[in-house]
Amino acid sequence: MISNTQSSLVVEKSNTIMPMIILTVLFFILGFVTWLNGPLIPFFEMACELTASQAYFVTFAFYIAYFVMAIPSSWVIEKVGYKNGISLGLLIIAAGAFTFYPAAESRTFLLFLIALFVMGTGLAILQTAANPYVVVIGRRESAAARISVLGIANKLAGFVAPIVLTALVLSNMQEFTADKIAMLDSVSKSNALNSLALQLQRPYLYMGLIIIVLALFVKLSPLPEIDLDEENKVTHLSIFKQISNAFKYPQLVLGVITLMLYLAAEVLAGDSIGGFGKQLGVYGEDGNFYLKLTSFTMSAMVVGYVIGITLIPKHLSQVAALKASGFLGIILVVAIVLISPTITIQLPGIPNLPVVILFVAFLGLANALCWPAIWPMALQDLGGYTKIASAILIMGIIGGAIFPLLYGMITENINAANLANNMQKTAKSGNQIGYLMLLPSYIMILFYAVKGHKYRLWSR
Repeated sequence: MISNTQSSLVVEKSNTIMPMIILTVLFFILGFVTWLNGPLIPFFEMACELTASQAYFVTFAFYIAYFVMAIPSSWVIEKVGYKNGISLGLLIIAAGAFTFYPAAESRTFLLFLIALFVMGTGLAILQTAANPYVVVIGRRESAAARISVLGIANKLAGFVAPIVLTALVLSNMQEFTADKIAMLDSVSKSNALNSLALQLQRPYLYMGLIIIVLALFVKLSPLPEIDLDEENKVTHLSIFKQISNAFKYPQLVLGVITLMLYLAAEVLAGDSIGGFGKQLGVYGEDGNFYLKLTSFTMSAMVVGYVIGITLIPKHLSQVAALKASGFLGIILVVAIVLISPTITIQLPGIPNLPVVILFVAFLGLANALCWPAIWPMALQDLGGYTKIASAILIMGIIGGAIFPLLYGMITENINAANLANNMQKTAKSGNQIGYLMLLPSYIMILFYAVKGHKYRLWSR
């Protein structure tokens, strides 16, 4: 005889397996799109003749779209539904990918940034629709495990993306080093950089076509529609009233702040490691190994997600996982700032690697379980406000836009000061010291896990 609990678990499994398959494919594609930004930063720095801080506008343009478009995304989803919202988001991402073609043709950085903003807009719509989907299609206690499955797909794509981009597009970067470019006359230099930029056209064109096919697949798929306002307590309210009411929930507001600071850590760990590796001379035999370092961070995140799927919720609660993430992040940031970059390690099949680079990659392990743990905690007990709360949480992704830009400025200023004082060989670089800005991120993550997520009233 099957108990009610066992029966409910069987029903849950049958109801969630197809949506989870579809969402897993989605998150792989989206991870591929998102984690191309890491190798694109040093690429654009070379191809568009940018400073280090200017190159970080790649992440700014991409992630600021989440902040700007999150609330409009909620309105769009309210009008078209969750399933159609996912398809629409994919089509907008494809439009951004196609914009890379004229941007590469003209080698115009502003046009590249517009393309990245459009892609970020599509992702904002998709994320606003997909994340509450994953939380509500099964038991809330296992939400972190389901999100971890999607996280593995996302970060596996993040592992693959830099390798594929380097192999197909950036394999000849050794021909475009700063020293070689500096030796060319103005005409030859312009021709060389134009040729470099044009290498992005075909991959992004194919990517856009694949994403359009995926959008049609989602539209025709059996992905069910969900209704989070079954009692119709929220839908009739204006968007501004919904936002105002949602901010009455402390677990949401503190969750948004935590998510913002966490995104700063995740994006920096993935997108700055290549520039840091380049600064430390991690070139390898082909001269482009530093472009692959984002894959190291993604590998660490995949390990973290596997741990989450294995242990949550049976052996480890979402709260305990977030506490561990905060502790580990604090320890790693301190180690990154303090360790000497001259200490190296030789691993099979890769160039001699500074140990500090590995510590930056290990931030991926500290970051892995933050997103899947924060979301269900922040959306707990919100009922019909889950949709608008999801959009507000998406706005927290602005951390991925602002903090890398600040990191680039800090890096540039410290490195310039070291150069002016002839200390570039003896003092730690701005690339290394800049990671200190992540310490507040992990402190906030730890606070939210210990206490912040428990608040239900601002005052008693």
